[in-house]
Amino acid sequence: MSPAGVVLSDREIIHALADDLPIGLWVARAPNGELIYANRAFAEIMGQQPTDEVQAGAYAGRYGIFTRDGRPYPEQRLPFYRAIHENAIVVVDDITIRRPDGGDVDVRAFARPVADSAGVVSHVIIAFIDITREAEAEKRLQRAQRLEAIGTLAGGIAHDFNNLIFGIKLIAADLSSSEPDPKRRAALEMIDDVTERSALLTRSLLGFARRGKHRAVLIALDDTIMGMRVLLERTLSSVTIQFDLGAKHRGSVIADQAQLEQVVMNLVVNARDALRDTSRASVRITTRTVDLDSLRGGSVGVVTPGAHVLLEVSDNGVGVAPEIRDRVFEPYFTTKQHGADRGTGLGLATVLGIVESHGGSIEITEGLGGRGTAMRVYLPAALDEAEAVRPRIPSAAPAGSGTILVIDDDAMVRNALVTALESLGYRPLSAEGGDEALAVYREHRGAIRAVLLDMIMPVMGGGQTFAALRELDPEVSVLLMSGYTINDDVQAILDRGARGFITKPYSIETLARSLAQIVQ
Repeated sequence: MSPAGVVLSDREIIHALADDLPIGLWVARAPNGELIYANRAFAEIMGQQPTDEVQAGAYAGRYGIFTRDGRPYPEQRLPFYRAIHENAIVVVDDITIRRPDGGDVDVRAFARPVADSAGVVSHVIIAFIDITREAEAEKRLQRAQRLEAIGTLAGGIAHDFNNLIFGIKLIAADLSSSEPDPKRRAALEMIDDVTERSALLTRSLLGFARRGKHRAVLIALDDTIMGMRVLLERTLSSVTIQFDLGAKHRGSVIADQAQLEQVVMNLVVNARDALRDTSRASVRITTRTVDLDSLRGGSVGVVTPGAHVLLEVSDNGVGVAPEIRDRVFEPYFTTKQHGADRGTGLGLATVLGIVESHGGSIEITEGLGGRGTAMRVYLPAALDEAEAVRPRIPSAAPAGSGTILVIDDDAMVRNALVTALESLGYRPLSAEGGDEALAVYREHRGAIRAVLLDMIMPVMGGGQTFAALRELDPEVSVLLMSGYTINDDVQAILDRGARGFITKPYSIETLARSLAQIVQ
């Protein structure tokens, strides 16, 4: 406010208004860039006061002007130059200001040339708008879209690979059961072991791809970690491990127990692998409850405001370089490229898939003592009791009898299942798809005791086939199977009356126990 009776000049009025604008204004003469005016918002965005000692040719270095990917911004591409040479309004969206205080500000710049009566540009006015939040949101969207595309590919590969190793597993088991030569039997058992290790790989891929999860239960995060304490200390045998567990009272989440343990273990192994000087290496596992409003730019996953349980695994290792931070959750991306400890690149990818499937998010920050890395997992705090878990299949596996219909579009899997069922004492029938299965069921309706139904089939999928079978026989006993783990589609069919679900690849023993439960 001006003193009473004092009349402000037009220039003073304009400057007073400009200083209150939420956008940065900067005015300079052309062509050399002598400073004429800069408002308060300009200084706030730049993190420093404007100076008339710097002119064209030195702006990028003086004001910390960089491209989005961290390179010094070329002077000739700055809005000041372009507005002069193009004699038109220029809009630039790819500028990042690195402030002296260490903070980064993404800006959108509008440069307007001012020409004299002869059409010669005499001044340039540039408006700077802080678009940091918008840029971070765009980065998260692009990263999510990239990971979603990779996840779709990974999930499809894992599903098809599960079918292949499932067929191999069943064939090897069948051959082993009738092989008298101990060496050949040992070789067949080794094939079975290889398929088990392959299944671990596909489960990691499916975890990253978010292709399903098991039935969730109410879990206290602190109890889960303490139950793993001996295993974690053994994993970090040469590293100091600290437990700072403070989520005891409100630290429950609705989650799958095995998948939550996998998240903890993968984060701990990732922290261990970042430690080079084991004499001073340290890892800390922290839990607490937080009210989450938003996350910073280094986060991925679902950001849902409200009460969350935080799991943080931090280390004092080498840290994550800024240029690879956006890639650490991609499958098969690893910084361990050589030697026996070469990484698979699936650890953090699996963590991200599991966390997102549980409605959570991950944030990457600095680790212990301002060094290393801290991985922060946020999971929505449980507000209601979890629904009951389905009872486990009994361990007894009596010999079978009766007719079983196998429905699977993969010929190798179908034939391997037929052979396995015969070895268990069943009389198998098979069908390649839903239409053929309906015809077979009509013909043998009175004899079929159970149906083995694959979920993923062309033309007529598992859900449609199940519905059609129920129309033929409301009492039909169906055991679902899939190369994916349990998901919403599977759960919907279980809720409609399917008797069980098994994930490929499974053993003959698992098949025997599952069938024994529904045909007894």
